[in-house]
Formats: sequence, C-alpha cells, structure tokens
Amino acid sequence: MKYAFSTLGLPGAPLARSAALAAAHGFHGLEVRAHPEEPLHPGSTAAERAAARRTLASAGVAVLGVAGYTRVAAAGADEPVLAELRALVRLAADLEAPCVRVFPGGAGLPAAAADAHAVRRLSAGAAFAGRHGVRILLETHDSHRTGAAVARVLDRVAHPAAGALWDVLHTWLGGEPPVASRHALAPHLGYVQVKDVPSARELTPVGLGAGVLPLAEAVAAAPQDGWLCWEYEKRWYPAAAELPGGLARGRAYLERLVATVR
Repeated sequence: MKYAFSTLGLPGAPLARSAALAAAHGFHGLEVRAHPEEPLHPGSTAAERAAARRTLASAGVAVLGVAGYTRVAAAGADEPVLAELRALVRLAADLEAPCVRVFPGGAGLPAAAADAHAVRRLSAGAAFAGRHGVRILLETHDSHRTGAAVARVLDRVAHPAAGALWDVLHTWLGGEPPVASRHALAPHLGYVQVKDVPSARELTPVGLGAGVLPLAEAVAAAPQDGWLCWEYEKRWYPAAAELPGGLARGRAYLERLVATVR
C-alpha cells in the first residue's frame, strides 16, 4: 500500500512545503489541488510545471493525481467541459501524474440526463487522456455519491482511461457499505480517498480514526497494492486543526489498518 495526502489540507502552501511534509512523514505522494488559489493549476506556465517536477523529484514524492473541479454530469454545453478536461490532462501529463480527479456535478438533473452527460464527456475526454498516458477518475461525490452510481456511468464509458476515485465519506453518506462500494467500483478503481468527520451532520475534518467513518472496513476493501489518499478539507473548514500536526498520527493509523487486513 502507498500513502498520499491532498494539498487541500494545506491551502495555498508552496509545493516545496507540501512535498517536504510528505517526505518527512512517510507519505509517498501528493494529490495536488488544481485551482487558481494554489501554486499549480491549468493556467500554470511551462516553467512553473518544470520547476514543480524538480521540486517533487528532489523530495522523492510523486503526484498521485491532479484534483480538478470539472463537473462532467452538469447541464450545459459539452465543449467548455471538454476544454477543462483537456487542460487538466495536460497538467497531469506535465507533472507526470497518472490521473486527474473530476466531479459528477449533476445535481438537479434527472439521473438519466446526468448519466448521459457524464458518459458522453468522459468518453471523449478518455480518448484524449489515453493519448497522454493519463486516466480521468470520476469521484463518488454530489449527484453520484455511491459506487453504484459512478459505476453505472463508467460501465457505459468502458474506456481504460476513465476510472473511479472512491471517496469514502460520500459513499458512507449515500448509505453504501464499503464492501458494496468496492464491489461496484472494482473494474474501474483508481485509488481510495480517506478522511474522518464527527458525524453525518458535522463534516469538519478530524484526525483519521477520531470520527465516525468506517475506515477499517474501507481499508479492508481497498486494493492492497493501491493508494490511500488522506483528504483533509482544511480549505473548506478553516477552524479545523492544522494538518501538519496530525500527519504522523494519520500515517501511523493507516499503516495499522493496513497491517490488520494483510
């Protein structure tokens, strides 16, 4: 098992700081939030991307994925969505990252319409991503928060460059047990995103193991040769504790969970 954390937990931090923290605490990679608030995003220059590769190589840390905000199931024209996808894929390729994260974003639409948007756009995006050696991962989130809902889309796309990102919070909020999520996503799974919260009504992030999410069951269901990525949503909850203080405990907690299922 390999371990990563998301830079969402270090809002606006220089990449060198994120990479140094990862290396110092035994994390093999970073999930890089691709947003204009952050050091790296689709508008970053070639020089900035090259500098980022050097920074990561120096720290011995990989980019697990580029976390974008494209909403592939949303209403509207296809071309703006596809343009966002292409820009994310190019960024991932330049950072030597194997995948990009996208959201469904089909809230308010009939399920059939949201599915059709996502299938059409992911099919086109996957063809482009495949040529760049990148996978587009649809996260279990918002309108498609369960593994079953995401698999319903990906089964129709049926392209190796389109896959799933399993966010254990959202499948839990959707009432789907971890074993069911893994079963649904097994043919498509890219990696697993872990986190913890106090309750279904209080989503302020807490340290791994300090909340109510079924992390032991999720880790037991995760591929044992894959990645676990800790997404600590500090950006959305500024009053939450600072991530660096919890990295050592979080890494040790994940390692204990993995050891129990081997």
